[in-house]
Amino acid sequence: MIATALTGLVALLHLYFLYLEMVVWDTPAGRKVFGTTAEFSAQSKALAMNQGLYNGFLAAGLAWGLWLGGDGFAIKAFFLGCVVIAGLAGAATVSRKILFVQAIPGALALLALVAGW
Repeated sequence: MIATALTGLVALLHLYFLYLEMVVWDTPAGRKVFGTTAEFSAQSKALAMNQGLYNGFLAAGLAWGLWLGGDGFAIKAFFLGCVVIAGLAGAATVSRKILFVQAIPGALALLALVAGW
């Protein structure tokens, strides 16, 4: 039950990341979230759209695993592992904040899944 809730939360977070990167990246709201300038957000819009798409794939994989229920253990574990690795890479190369908004939630969900919570 805890693993399902945490996995659902991680999936929703990644849908939100998709929205931020694909829809509002080059708007005042998007620039505020990411602390970017209008010039930078305009120049990097295509990269952000691509990044958002990947976040959408992570959310879709987690939703697929949730939809399968107990039969989706391996799928949920795989996609949560991807979330953790992506979060660690982002924290190391972009912003330490990514550790807290992506890697740690993913790791907690993965821990709960493996522990059978």
